Amino acid sequence: MELKSSAKVTLYISLIVLASAWLFPVLWIVISSFKTNNDLYSFPPRFYPQPITFKHFIDAFEKGNFGRYFLNSTIVTISSTILLLLINSMAGFSLAKYRFRGDTVLLVGFISTLMIPLEVIMIPIFKVLSFLGMFNSLWALIIPPAATPTGVFMLRQYLLTVPNELLEAARMDGASEWRIYSRIILPICKPILAVLSIFSFMWRWDDFLWPLIGISDPSLYTVQLALSNFIGEYNVDWGSLLAMSVITMIPVLVVFLIFQRQFVSGMVTSGMK
Repeated sequence: MELKSSAKVTLYISLIVLASAWLFPVLWIVISSFKTNNDLYSFPPRFYPQPITFKHFIDAFEKGNFGRYFLNSTIVTISSTILLLLINSMAGFSLAKYRFRGDTVLLVGFISTLMIPLEVIMIPIFKVLSFLGMFNSLWALIIPPAATPTGVFMLRQYLLTVPNELLEAARMDGASEWRIYSRIILPICKPILAVLSIFSFMWRWDDFLWPLIGISDPSLYTVQLALSNFIGEYNVDWGSLLAMSVITMIPVLVVFLIFQRQFVSGMVTSGMK
């Protein structure tokens, strides 16, 4: 018993140390955003701000037009996430519960795209968007990531565990395929859809490379592109950059807290299945 107790204590201490090491840079960013410029550039660096100031937050919103950038990021992130959940759930349902010629080849094709980085395909995607007239619009940021191979694969693997007899019983009762999808499949997939919602929100909110390619109009910039405005050729406005970096963390944290229970349930259920 003593060995088990000591092992638990050692494990908890190790986890606390690792968690502290991971959280320290985030904590440093949050604290530094409330420092004055003198404290930011002081050496040796001060951990606590003396005094606390909100000047960087005020300056960033007044000079940086961040209200507009937050609105753009919110529109892109929410729209893209909704489309992702809809398209991926349909594709996962089809690949898991329907048998048709070439379904295995199609699945392998989906999975193989996971090995292709964005840098390889961004030029073809850019040409397609330009041909469709979507370049330099928010649609250029919403449409391309609306279906991801990761989401399709996760939903397909999750739906393989749903008994086919359940769907056959619904068909015998006269339910259409759309009704089966909307009334049976979607409620069953709530845990895994919550996981995908968190992932999609993080991917879209934190994306920098693709918005940099698909958007050239400053009024359409997302938050991540706007943060780069604080980095000049010869100097960096660290105060405003840190302040807005703290603000951009909040939406992702809120979304995770909202879907936390479903996220944990989805991960545990997937592991059990």
